[in-house]
Amino acid sequence: MIGDLHCHTKLSDGSMGLEDVIYFAKRAGLDFVSITDHDTMAGITRAVVLGKRYGINVIPGVEFSCIDNQRGRKVHILCYLPQKPDRLEGLCNKILDGRTKAGLEMIKRVSRFYPITADFVARYYAGSKSIYKQHIMNALMDLGYTDRIFGDVFTQLFDSEKGLICVDVEYPDTYEVLDLIHLAGGIAVLAHPHEYDSLELLNELLEKEILDGIEVYHPRNTEEDTKKLEQLADRYGVLKFGGTDFHGFYTKSYSPLATCVTPHETLNQIFKQKKQSV
Repeated sequence: MIGDLHCHTKLSDGSMGLEDVIYFAKRAGLDFVSITDHDTMAGITRAVVLGKRYGINVIPGVEFSCIDNQRGRKVHILCYLPQKPDRLEGLCNKILDGRTKAGLEMIKRVSRFYPITADFVARYYAGSKSIYKQHIMNALMDLGYTDRIFGDVFTQLFDSEKGLICVDVEYPDTYEVLDLIHLAGGIAVLAHPHEYDSLELLNELLEKEILDGIEVYHPRNTEEDTKKLEQLADRYGVLKFGGTDFHGFYTKSYSPLATCVTPHETLNQIFKQKKQSV
């Protein structure tokens, strides 16, 4: 029993539709899949229905974007199986609103450098709950200005320090997000700690016993990264999660579905915990 518990769709910054992700998750041999679109649970009800159609179990999830204010770094927190998801709606809407405003401004700015229109870019985010950099890059790809999502043009436009059109989004504090996840009865997991250099924060959260798990298995981890995260999870008695962080071709590196998975021991434990809490 294995699951890929980190997958994105067109509802956020993935290139594939919800039904395709679920269908190909089943084809990849998975028993469980979690749709963890950024800051939205809009696809969860339909995902569960599609999972039953294709014979794969769907675990409700969402990936929250937040900030480690003490260190000034981005953080991603995965939430699974919230018993009261309505308590997360306000947070989702606030983040999405900020990202959409930033996206619209970046579209306005990119037209200063490339002969592109807002209506044309809108085709690429039409099915999403917000506007992402990948949507702008996909539009530029189709117009022939680049041959990849993440490359020199992406860096030129979106580099956090020197990007020509980059607009910052105001994200909530990590502790605020963790509190809301637990108020909603969800399982809180720190996503890909090495991606945003979150190891110091990870240790802090583990010491305070406010994390339920760590995303230990991730396609951009080195073997050493994974080993250290496994040791931390064992030391503090938290669950070990894994996921591909699937975005289709909206990704920086090769990572098809089921590249990284959550082991059956964790799946057994989270369902056991949920039964006990009901």
